Amino acid sequence: MWALWGCLGLWPWGTFAQEGGNAIAVQGMVTLTNKGVSFIPAFTLGKPAVVFDGSLGRRLRFEPQLRFALEGRPWSFLFWWRYPLWETQRFRLRLGGHPALAFRTRSVLTDAGREEVTVVWRFLAGELGARYTVAHGVDLGLQYLYSRGVEKTIAQPKNTHYLALQPEFSARFFSQKLTVTLRPQVYYLRVDDQQGYYLATSLTLRKQRFPLMLSGLLNRSLQTNLPGRNLVWNVSLGYVWDI
Repeated sequence: MWALWGCLGLWPWGTFAQEGGNAIAVQGMVTLTNKGVSFIPAFTLGKPAVVFDGSLGRRLRFEPQLRFALEGRPWSFLFWWRYPLWETQRFRLRLGGHPALAFRTRSVLTDAGREEVTVVWRFLAGELGARYTVAHGVDLGLQYLYSRGVEKTIAQPKNTHYLALQPEFSARFFSQKLTVTLRPQVYYLRVDDQQGYYLATSLTLRKQRFPLMLSGLLNRSLQTNLPGRNLVWNVSLGYVWDI
């Protein structure tokens, strides 16, 4: 299920600038956060983490995301491929998919006593997303994502469905040098036979021609029978680069 999320306060849309012409864009971001957060509260890391995002391509883009706990233990690896099916001045329709690896720590009993071991779960996921520009600085998005667990174990979730309404509001201040972006989100989540409704909001601050960006995320359950905390949050500092 960790394979579902481009989390840490950033929706999948607009994380990197779009390339123009026939040039191949190579872009990336390194994010440091005080608390690794997943949109599935039960799978929140809950401690400092670092995330490496990349983006390579023209229309078909390869967008890997590697996430680690700050001490170096892997959290999850996602290997996104995304392609724009339809684009106009106001409307965008995108298809995406990825394999992913999610890392869990388990305590097992051995001859030497209890030891911590890392268990790897594999996932396959696909998404369909649409975004419409309502006005300057106002977008409305809709995203559906399905994830299938590969491992033959009852512990791993097999079918996960995610449907989200994702508006976005952005404005510039201080002589157009500071961009403030607000991304509220209402989403439905179903994991096998459990389901829930959630509200998430992120706020991102970025100065023009400055590589650092600051963001915060708040995620709260509205009604759910999924395990996990009802309220999770984080603050993140990102460094953006491109070639």
